[in-house]
Amino acid sequence: MPDDTTVEDRLKAMIVERLFLKVAPSEIADDDILMEKFEIDSVRLFEIVIGLEEVFDISLEDDEFSIERFESVKAIAALVREKLQATGRASA
Repeated sequence: MPDDTTVEDRLKAMIVERLFLKVAPSEIADDDILMEKFEIDSVRLFEIVIGLEEVFDISLEDDEFSIERFESVKAIAALVREKLQATGRASA
């Protein structure tokens, strides 16, 4: 990742953009339960997954899909960092 933004900051910006949320990325807390706060269903969750693949250049395996892994920015960031470390790329 070439800039100083954190994984969480990039995630929040991507989520707001891809889901057309009417909030600023800074209004999303790392621990917010995304599915409850933003009424994220399976279709919107798929948009987040596609965003992860595009923004972070990672691929997710079927066994990596669980509610726990996608319930909050904090949980998604942990997954992203895990995937980046597995490929030898650093993360913020």
